[in-house]
Amino acid sequence: MTDNTLRRMDNIAIVVDDLAVAKAFFTELGMELEGEATLEGSLVDRLIRLDGVRTDIAMMRTPDGHGRVELTKYHSPASPDGAQPVHALGAHRIMFAVHDIDDVLDRLRAHGAEPVGEVVQYGDSYRLCYVRGPAGIFVALAEELD
Repeated sequence: MTDNTLRRMDNIAIVVDDLAVAKAFFTELGMELEGEATLEGSLVDRLIRLDGVRTDIAMMRTPDGHGRVELTKYHSPASPDGAQPVHALGAHRIMFAVHDIDDVLDRLRAHGAEPVGEVVQYGDSYRLCYVRGPAGIFVALAEELD
């Protein structure tokens, strides 16, 4: 491995409108809160090329400790409104491997999540579905079949 080789993916950041709701959603999914912070000041402004940034973040970690989702709530400047369709350019989704997709769907519905389409079976390998969570986040669930 050379010095300029990618070492790992550290996290995925998602902007949300309600940090408490997003933390509850990802906690219900099985992630653990790793830490929280408020970020502001000229360093942050220069980093993301916005003026007057004040943001709260929550770092969520997968149970195995290898994956992280940074949930970000901007207090200033205000974030633009509007959820994008699942096929919009630049749109994203996060996929999680789950043990029982039906159970996970039931638990996430209590947090406002709605399936985008149907639960489908991909050959003899997986049951899959897309869910729209808080702030329009697309989450894919994959249950590996034995």
